[in-house]
Amino acid sequence: MTYVVTVDTCIPEGTPEMDPLQRAGAVALIEDGFDSVKSVEGPDGVEVDLVDTIVAVHPGGALLKVVVDAPALEFAEDAVQALVDELLERSELLADWRIDRCEVELHQGLAKESLDAADGPDVPPEDPAARKARHAERATAGSTDENHNTDTKATAVRDRMLALADELRSFTPAVFGVRDTGDRDTGDKEHGVPPDSARLAAGALVHATGVLVDELFEDVQVLTQEDTNVAECEGPLWHLEHLPDRYALRYDAPFARRFLVTVIAMTTRFTDGSFRRLSCVAEELALRFLLGQATTALELYNLLDDDVSSALDTFADTVYDGMDHEWLYGNPPDTDDEHALNDTPTLGLTPTTPVAFTSWFTPFAEDRYLHPSATDEPTP
Repeated sequence: MTYVVTVDTCIPEGTPEMDPLQRAGAVALIEDGFDSVKSVEGPDGVEVDLVDTIVAVHPGGALLKVVVDAPALEFAEDAVQALVDELLERSELLADWRIDRCEVELHQGLAKESLDAADGPDVPPEDPAARKARHAERATAGSTDENHNTDTKATAVRDRMLALADELRSFTPAVFGVRDTGDRDTGDKEHGVPPDSARLAAGALVHATGVLVDELFEDVQVLTQEDTNVAECEGPLWHLEHLPDRYALRYDAPFARRFLVTVIAMTTRFTDGSFRRLSCVAEELALRFLLGQATTALELYNLLDDDVSSALDTFADTVYDGMDHEWLYGNPPDTDDEHALNDTPTLGLTPTTPVAFTSWFTPFAEDRYLHPSATDEPTP
């Protein structure tokens, strides 16, 4: 069975954060190490095959996604732990790095539910009529608590998003439309976003980052396993099928990996305080996806009121340099139509000119940062 093992590695405590050159070097060392390995001998001599890897280095370490074929989850985790340990020890520059986490991420609630139902009081009756009656009984009993549970969940999600807001270090409240209390040009409340609404929008973006990265990684795996592109893919995809349709035949596994690394690099700069401006068209598309994911999460729990929506709009207006990516969808947005951008918050920016597919990963300027694994490759 194929498992995706997530590994968090960190630089030694007390060590200064890595600069861009050091991060590029770390990427090269780790990727070269993985490239030299075909399989790993796990516990009890079980052989675990290495299928694919994605390396995303940030100033404080690296996030690794390692795909392996293993007979069981435990073998996958143990083998990857041993492999990463060896790769770090093998390199003098990375020998002091530590592994903070190495695990296959499962949805704990669903996993427990499946295990409990497999052999226990919750196992469905074999008789279809009894199963139908039981389902109706549960639906009736559960409806009385539905509103209470929904409100409780929404409150918990809101509290978590507010707590995550501080992780979006590259942006001040003003980027979300919060007025400086010392600003005397207007006292009209409607011209500013409440601080709590701005924090909720910021936290939603951090929350959306984790969801977006995980789902894009699953998209990469689907394309890799089918050895195909988005246009011809038969498996389910989370996000890549929402890229501009005209290039769907070119969205293959290598492209998907580059796009995923771009998302990780962009959101890392959002959270480590180093973000200045978007680097390329691929990052414009990545931000579109991130805003859409944040909006979806807020809507799901009825947290997207007018103030939070305004905060996201103001954030997008500030971060986007232009709207080149909207032209790729074939329907340039009408700046007079607040719903012109489909599933993303209203940005209110005037689009410039369309760009070629081959330029998506080309930096807008020499001072724009692009992850080494996402830079343009020579055209075959």
